Amino acid sequence: MLTKQEIIWCMSSRRQHQIPTASFVIGADVITPVSSVRDLGIYLDSDLSMRTHISKTVSACFTVLRQLRSIHRIHRSVTRPFLQSLVASLVLKRLDYGISTLAGLPVRQLNRLQSVVNSAARLVYSARRSEHMSPLLRELHWLRVPERIDFHLAVLVYRCMNGTAPRYLGSELQRVADIESRRRLRSASSPLLHVPRSLHKTIGDRAFPVAAAKVWNPLPPAITSLPSLEAFKRALKAELFRRSYGNAHYWQQ
Repeated sequence: MLTKQEIIWCMSSRRQHQIPTASFVIGADVITPVSSVRDLGIYLDSDLSMRTHISKTVSACFTVLRQLRSIHRIHRSVTRPFLQSLVASLVLKRLDYGISTLAGLPVRQLNRLQSVVNSAARLVYSARRSEHMSPLLRELHWLRVPERIDFHLAVLVYRCMNGTAPRYLGSELQRVADIESRRRLRSASSPLLHVPRSLHKTIGDRAFPVAAAKVWNPLPPAITSLPSLEAFKRALKAELFRRSYGNAHYWQQ
């Protein structure tokens, strides 16, 4: 039986009306195309917009936040560090799951995820909705959503470059130094990645080889050349924190 099997046709948002909707038979099962599927906990839409994944993530995170807010109101003895730990483990980890797949999405979609981070910060500090968020996020040492995406994507690239990521991902990346026509250039001695050309900017630029190279290349060599993953993560977060909040002090946890 193929009871758990689904099929999805993928096309750009402008061509969604061309997607076949008719069911077809495989063996004794009738399969009907769907508009979104779930794979390893990540929802994919037929137009690759990731709207379903973002909606599901936002909904799940706010459900947990409402539960934590109720607990906090009932048990006033819950300390701020403990509440922050709960929010980080139950909300932010859920938000970060698969977040690198959201690279290149429009700001308006990422703002929905940012609303989760903002609400989590308000909960920790019992802040009003009118309160400015940057000081709270800075104090919590939390990256904003665009930087969270860059962080997880850069970590994945680091693992690819050091042979600890799946081969199918590592094979998608190409060093500038490995391109024959560019070996005589000064850039050939740097750890830069080749940025492939994409025909379709809205979708092609979100492909892993393109998005990964665009995140990796601007990083200082002092960070990309660090010998361990943990050291890389610490330095990367500090760099992204400075980009997000300027010269604000960053405390490495």
